[in-house]
Amino acid sequence: MRSKQKTIALINDLSGFGRCSLTVSLPILSALQVQCAVLPTCILSNHTAYPSYLFHDLTDDMSPWMEEWKKLDLSFNGIYTGFLGSEDQIQKVKDFCTMFQTSQTCMIVDPVMGDHGKIYPTYTEGMCEKMKELARMADVLTPNLTEACRLLDRPFRNDYSKEDLERIIRDLLDLGPQKAVISGLEMDDEVFNLAIERGKEPCWIPTKKVLPFRHGTGDVFASVIAGDAVKGLGFYESVQKAADFVHDCLLISNQLEVPMEDGVAFEEILGNLITKN
Repeated sequence: MRSKQKTIALINDLSGFGRCSLTVSLPILSALQVQCAVLPTCILSNHTAYPSYLFHDLTDDMSPWMEEWKKLDLSFNGIYTGFLGSEDQIQKVKDFCTMFQTSQTCMIVDPVMGDHGKIYPTYTEGMCEKMKELARMADVLTPNLTEACRLLDRPFRNDYSKEDLERIIRDLLDLGPQKAVISGLEMDDEVFNLAIERGKEPCWIPTKKVLPFRHGTGDVFASVIAGDAVKGLGFYESVQKAADFVHDCLLISNQLEVPMEDGVAFEEILGNLITKN
Protein backbone atom coordinates (compact mmCIF):
# COMPACT_ATOMS: atom_id res chain seq x y z
CA MET A 1 0.00 0.00 0.00
CA ARG A 2 1.07 3.58 -0.64
CA SER A 3 0.38 4.59 2.98
CA LYS A 4 -1.04 3.22 6.22
CA GLN A 5 -4.38 4.90 5.51
CA LYS A 6 -7.01 2.47 4.26
CA THR A 7 -8.02 2.87 0.61
CA ILE A 8 -11.13 1.57 -1.14
CA ALA A 9 -12.02 1.44 -4.83
CA LEU A 10 -15.63 2.45 -5.49
CA ILE A 11 -17.24 1.12 -8.68
CA ASN A 12 -20.62 2.76 -9.09
CA ASP A 13 -22.57 5.44 -10.95
CA LEU A 14 -22.42 9.18 -10.29
CA SER A 15 -25.55 11.32 -10.19
CA GLY A 16 -25.04 15.07 -10.29
CA PHE A 17 -28.13 15.64 -8.14
CA GLY A 18 -29.94 13.32 -5.74
CA ARG A 19 -28.30 11.39 -2.94
CA CYS A 20 -27.39 7.92 -4.15
CA SER A 21 -24.46 5.77 -5.25
CA LEU A 22 -21.17 7.70 -5.32
CA THR A 23 -22.54 10.97 -3.93
CA VAL A 24 -23.50 8.98 -0.83
CA SER A 25 -20.49 6.67 -0.60
CA LEU A 26 -17.77 9.30 -1.03
CA PRO A 27 -18.64 11.50 1.98
CA ILE A 28 -19.58 8.60 4.25
CA LEU A 29 -16.38 6.66 3.57
CA SER A 30 -14.36 9.83 3.97
CA ALA A 31 -16.01 10.42 7.34
CA LEU A 32 -14.94 6.89 8.27
CA GLN A 33 -11.37 7.95 7.42
CA VAL A 34 -11.05 5.78 4.31
CA GLN A 35 -9.53 7.17 1.11
CA CYS A 36 -11.79 6.67 -1.91
CA ALA A 37 -10.67 5.86 -5.45
CA VAL A 38 -13.56 6.19 -7.91
CA LEU A 39 -14.23 4.15 -11.04
CA PRO A 40 -17.53 5.56 -12.39
CA THR A 41 -19.75 3.29 -14.49
CA CYS A 42 -21.90 6.13 -15.82
CA ILE A 43 -22.74 9.76 -15.16
CA LEU A 44 -26.28 11.09 -14.75
CA SER A 45 -27.52 14.64 -14.38
CA ASN A 46 -29.71 13.34 -11.53
CA HIS A 47 -30.82 9.90 -10.44
CA THR A 48 -33.60 8.02 -12.16
CA ALA A 49 -36.34 8.64 -9.57
CA TYR A 50 -36.86 12.08 -11.10
CA PRO A 51 -39.15 12.55 -14.13
CA SER A 52 -36.25 13.04 -16.56
CA TYR A 53 -32.48 12.80 -16.57
CA LEU A 54 -29.41 12.88 -18.81
CA PHE A 55 -27.32 9.72 -18.94
CA HIS A 56 -23.79 9.08 -20.20
CA ASP A 57 -22.54 5.49 -20.24
CA LEU A 58 -18.86 5.04 -19.32
CA THR A 59 -18.57 1.29 -19.94
CA ASP A 60 -16.06 1.78 -22.76
CA ASP A 61 -13.91 3.97 -20.50
CA MET A 62 -13.70 1.50 -17.63
CA SER A 63 -10.92 -0.72 -19.01
CA PRO A 64 -8.63 2.20 -20.04
CA TRP A 65 -9.27 3.75 -16.60
CA MET A 66 -8.17 0.50 -14.97
CA GLU A 67 -5.07 0.36 -17.16
CA GLU A 68 -4.06 3.85 -16.03
CA TRP A 69 -4.40 2.80 -12.41
CA LYS A 70 -2.33 -0.28 -13.14
CA LYS A 71 0.44 1.96 -14.49
CA LEU A 72 0.45 3.71 -11.10
CA ASP A 73 0.82 0.32 -9.39
CA LEU A 74 -2.18 1.07 -7.19
CA SER A 75 -3.48 -1.37 -4.61
CA PHE A 76 -6.54 -1.25 -2.42
CA ASN A 77 -7.66 -2.48 0.98
CA GLY A 78 -11.18 -2.77 -0.36
CA ILE A 79 -13.29 -2.93 -3.51
CA TYR A 80 -16.92 -1.86 -3.17
CA THR A 81 -19.43 -2.31 -5.98
CA GLY A 82 -22.98 -0.99 -6.26
CA PHE A 83 -25.43 -0.68 -9.14
CA LEU A 84 -24.12 -2.06 -12.43
CA GLY A 85 -25.90 -1.41 -15.70
CA SER A 86 -25.00 -4.32 -18.00
CA GLU A 87 -23.40 -7.74 -18.24
CA ASP A 88 -20.35 -6.01 -19.69
CA GLN A 89 -20.00 -3.78 -16.63
CA ILE A 90 -20.27 -6.75 -14.28
CA GLN A 91 -17.54 -8.50 -16.29
CA LYS A 92 -15.34 -5.41 -16.06
CA VAL A 93 -15.72 -5.47 -12.28
CA LYS A 94 -14.51 -9.08 -12.36
CA ASP A 95 -11.60 -7.94 -14.54
CA PHE A 96 -10.85 -5.20 -12.00
CA CYS A 97 -10.64 -7.80 -9.25
CA THR A 98 -8.24 -9.87 -11.33
CA MET A 99 -6.03 -6.81 -11.79
CA PHE A 100 -6.13 -5.36 -8.27
CA GLN A 101 -7.48 -7.79 -5.69
CA THR A 102 -4.99 -9.49 -3.37
CA SER A 103 -5.39 -11.72 -0.34
CA GLN A 104 -5.46 -8.49 1.71
CA THR A 105 -8.27 -6.86 -0.30
CA CYS A 106 -11.80 -6.99 1.11
CA MET A 107 -14.48 -7.25 -1.60
CA ILE A 108 -17.86 -5.73 -0.68
CA VAL A 109 -20.69 -6.41 -3.13
CA ASP A 110 -24.00 -4.59 -2.84
CA PRO A 111 -26.02 -6.49 -5.49
CA VAL A 112 -28.38 -3.67 -6.45
CA MET A 113 -30.86 -5.71 -8.48
CA GLY A 114 -34.33 -4.88 -7.18
CA ASP A 115 -36.59 -4.29 -4.20
CA HIS A 116 -40.06 -5.03 -2.84
CA GLY A 117 -40.16 -8.37 -4.63
CA LYS A 118 -39.37 -7.04 -8.10
CA ILE A 119 -36.14 -7.06 -10.08
CA TYR A 120 -35.38 -3.70 -11.73
CA PRO A 121 -36.51 -3.49 -15.39
CA THR A 122 -32.92 -2.80 -16.48
CA TYR A 123 -31.80 -6.18 -15.13
CA THR A 124 -31.87 -8.99 -17.67
CA GLU A 125 -31.67 -12.69 -16.89
CA GLY A 126 -28.08 -12.66 -18.08
CA MET A 127 -27.22 -9.82 -15.70
CA CYS A 128 -28.76 -11.69 -12.78
CA GLU A 129 -26.60 -14.71 -13.55
CA LYS A 130 -23.50 -12.50 -13.85
CA MET A 131 -24.33 -10.92 -10.50
CA LYS A 132 -24.35 -14.39 -8.95
CA GLU A 133 -20.79 -14.82 -10.21
CA LEU A 134 -19.80 -11.51 -8.63
CA ALA A 135 -21.52 -12.45 -5.36
CA ARG A 136 -19.38 -15.58 -5.21
CA MET A 137 -16.28 -13.36 -5.26
CA ALA A 138 -17.47 -11.19 -2.37
CA ASP A 139 -16.09 -11.19 1.14
CA VAL A 140 -19.09 -9.15 2.32
CA LEU A 141 -22.51 -9.33 0.63
CA THR A 142 -25.29 -6.81 1.41
CA PRO A 143 -28.53 -7.73 -0.40
CA ASN A 144 -32.10 -6.91 0.52
CA LEU A 145 -34.55 -9.82 0.60
CA THR A 146 -35.52 -9.43 -3.08
CA GLU A 147 -31.89 -9.66 -4.12
CA ALA A 148 -31.08 -12.49 -1.73
CA CYS A 149 -33.95 -14.57 -3.14
CA ARG A 150 -32.84 -13.90 -6.72
CA LEU A 151 -29.23 -14.81 -5.99
CA LEU A 152 -30.44 -18.13 -4.58
CA ASP A 153 -33.16 -18.72 -7.22
CA ARG A 154 -35.84 -18.75 -4.55
CA PRO A 155 -39.30 -17.23 -4.82
CA PHE A 156 -39.74 -13.89 -3.07
CA ARG A 157 -42.20 -13.95 -0.19
CA ASN A 158 -43.12 -11.42 2.49
CA ASP A 159 -44.15 -14.13 4.93
CA TYR A 160 -40.94 -16.09 5.39
CA SER A 161 -40.51 -17.21 9.00
CA LYS A 162 -37.42 -16.27 11.00
CA GLU A 163 -36.20 -19.84 10.57
CA ASP A 164 -36.66 -19.57 6.79
CA LEU A 165 -34.77 -16.28 6.67
CA GLU A 166 -31.91 -17.71 8.71
CA ARG A 167 -31.75 -20.60 6.25
CA ILE A 168 -31.63 -18.11 3.37
CA ILE A 169 -28.75 -16.13 4.85
CA ARG A 170 -26.81 -19.32 5.62
CA ASP A 171 -27.29 -20.30 1.97
CA LEU A 172 -25.86 -16.92 0.92
CA LEU A 173 -22.62 -17.86 2.68
CA ASP A 174 -22.58 -21.07 0.66
CA LEU A 175 -22.14 -18.89 -2.44
CA GLY A 176 -18.73 -17.87 -1.10
CA PRO A 177 -18.84 -14.73 1.08
CA GLN A 178 -17.43 -14.69 4.60
CA LYS A 179 -20.11 -12.27 5.81
CA ALA A 180 -23.60 -11.30 4.65
CA VAL A 181 -26.45 -9.11 5.79
CA ILE A 182 -30.03 -9.05 4.50
CA SER A 183 -31.18 -5.49 5.03
CA GLY A 184 -34.58 -3.92 5.55
CA LEU A 185 -36.68 -6.81 6.87
CA GLU A 186 -39.88 -5.14 8.09
CA MET A 187 -41.78 -6.65 11.03
CA ASP A 188 -44.54 -4.57 12.63
CA ASP A 189 -43.00 -1.26 13.73
CA GLU A 190 -39.40 -2.44 13.48
CA VAL A 191 -36.87 -2.99 10.71
CA PHE A 192 -34.41 -5.84 11.12
CA ASN A 193 -31.09 -6.47 9.47
CA LEU A 194 -30.20 -10.15 9.54
CA ALA A 195 -26.42 -10.59 9.64
CA ILE A 196 -24.19 -13.64 9.60
CA GLU A 197 -20.47 -14.24 9.77
CA ARG A 198 -18.91 -17.57 8.83
CA GLY A 199 -18.49 -19.69 11.93
CA LYS A 200 -21.04 -17.69 13.93
CA GLU A 201 -24.79 -17.79 14.47
CA PRO A 202 -27.06 -15.35 12.59
CA CYS A 203 -27.74 -12.09 14.41
CA TRP A 204 -31.02 -10.12 14.23
CA ILE A 205 -30.30 -6.38 14.53
CA PRO A 206 -33.39 -4.17 15.02
CA THR A 207 -34.15 -0.48 14.59
CA LYS A 208 -37.44 1.41 14.77
CA LYS A 209 -39.22 1.81 11.44
CA VAL A 210 -39.28 5.37 10.04
CA LEU A 211 -41.61 6.18 7.16
CA PRO A 212 -41.80 7.16 4.36
CA PHE A 213 -39.47 5.10 2.17
CA ARG A 214 -36.61 7.18 0.76
CA HIS A 215 -34.13 6.63 -2.05
CA GLY A 216 -30.51 6.03 -1.21
CA THR A 217 -30.89 4.36 2.19
CA GLY A 218 -29.32 1.16 0.86
CA ASP A 219 -26.30 3.12 -0.33
CA VAL A 220 -25.94 4.76 3.07
CA PHE A 221 -26.19 1.40 4.83
CA ALA A 222 -23.74 -0.44 2.57
CA SER A 223 -21.22 2.44 2.63
CA VAL A 224 -20.93 2.25 6.41
CA ILE A 225 -20.52 -1.53 6.17
CA ALA A 226 -17.84 -1.13 3.49
CA GLY A 227 -15.87 1.43 5.47
CA ASP A 228 -15.83 -0.68 8.60
CA ALA A 229 -15.00 -3.83 6.62
CA VAL A 230 -11.76 -2.45 5.19
CA LYS A 231 -10.76 -1.29 8.65
CA GLY A 232 -11.33 -4.75 10.09
CA LEU A 233 -14.00 -3.71 12.58
CA GLY A 234 -16.52 -6.15 14.04
CA PHE A 235 -19.23 -7.09 11.54
CA TYR A 236 -22.27 -7.29 13.80
CA GLU A 237 -21.31 -4.02 15.50
CA SER A 238 -20.87 -2.46 12.06
CA VAL A 239 -24.34 -3.57 10.94
CA GLN A 240 -25.82 -2.04 14.11
CA LYS A 241 -23.95 1.22 13.45
CA ALA A 242 -25.13 1.32 9.83
CA ALA A 243 -28.74 0.58 10.81
CA ASP A 244 -28.75 3.25 13.53
CA PHE A 245 -27.24 5.80 11.16
CA VAL A 246 -29.88 5.12 8.47
CA HIS A 247 -32.62 5.43 11.12
CA ASP A 248 -31.26 8.79 12.31
CA CYS A 249 -30.89 10.01 8.72
CA LEU A 250 -34.55 9.20 8.05
CA LEU A 251 -35.64 11.06 11.17
CA ILE A 252 -33.71 14.23 10.32
CA SER A 253 -34.88 14.08 6.70
CA ASN A 254 -38.50 14.07 7.86
CA GLN A 255 -37.84 16.94 10.24
CA LEU A 256 -36.33 18.97 7.40
CA GLU A 257 -39.18 17.97 5.04
CA VAL A 258 -36.71 16.71 2.46
CA PRO A 259 -38.55 15.48 -0.68
CA MET A 260 -38.55 11.67 -0.80
CA GLU A 261 -36.78 11.48 -4.16
CA ASP A 262 -33.96 13.64 -2.76
CA GLY A 263 -32.94 10.80 -0.46
CA VAL A 264 -31.76 11.19 3.12
CA ALA A 265 -30.09 14.25 4.61
CA PHE A 266 -27.10 12.36 5.96
CA GLU A 267 -25.01 15.54 5.80
CA GLU A 268 -26.80 16.85 8.90
CA ILE A 269 -25.45 14.06 11.10
CA LEU A 270 -22.32 12.93 9.26
CA GLY A 271 -20.30 13.93 12.30
CA ASN A 272 -21.91 11.08 14.22
CA LEU A 273 -19.90 8.62 12.15
CA ILE A 274 -16.68 10.49 12.79
CA THR A 275 -17.10 10.48 16.55
CA LYS A 276 -18.08 6.80 16.57
CA ASN A 277 -15.23 5.72 14.29
